[in-house]
Amino acid sequence: MIKIKICGITRIEDALCAVESGADAIGFVFYPRSPRYITPEKAKEIISSIPPFITTVGVFVNEKMDTLIDMASYTGIDIVQLHGDEPPEYCHSLGRRFIKAFRIKENFDIEKIGQYKQASAFLLDTYHTESPGGTGEVFDWNRAIEAKKYGKIILAGGLNPENVAGAIKKVNPYGVDVSSGVETGVKGIKDHDKIRAFIKMVRSIE
Repeated sequence: MIKIKICGITRIEDALCAVESGADAIGFVFYPRSPRYITPEKAKEIISSIPPFITTVGVFVNEKMDTLIDMASYTGIDIVQLHGDEPPEYCHSLGRRFIKAFRIKENFDIEKIGQYKQASAFLLDTYHTESPGGTGEVFDWNRAIEAKKYGKIILAGGLNPENVAGAIKKVNPYGVDVSSGVETGVKGIKDHDKIRAFIKMVRSIE
């Protein structure tokens, strides 16, 4: 079954909608420059309010290791997602399960993914010069197919209720990740109808 992560959660009502609609994971962005940034205190409050068996993911971008470890412990997230330029040595020294994200552009070297051998999965997002994620733009999904030889692939980047079925049929990833594609038009605020439509579409083609 395709795993579904709703990312960029900033409100308890959005988290509960995602969970009740069938999401497997919810993500919190701990990157201060992101419009979807959430404080550790708020994330901890939301995490303590959701039911068990839902994976919580903390998204970090080039964070100091000590700070990341402290924040992960404080908030109670289950797994960290490294969305910056973190080298393999950093990732493998965390002592925690991690997802390594890569921003895909035309000349991206897919073999780079193979250096992160301890990653639980690899999230592929669209490269953008001004943002490490949440761009709402799609990349060439053929690159995701190529990347599958290195491990579990989580497909991100411009997914929405209208195109996620085609993405899954083409790539057959381990999971899909959506943020801007289920928002109201205000970054960080989710549209509950879009969340339900996205999840329903994924489940309908499995």
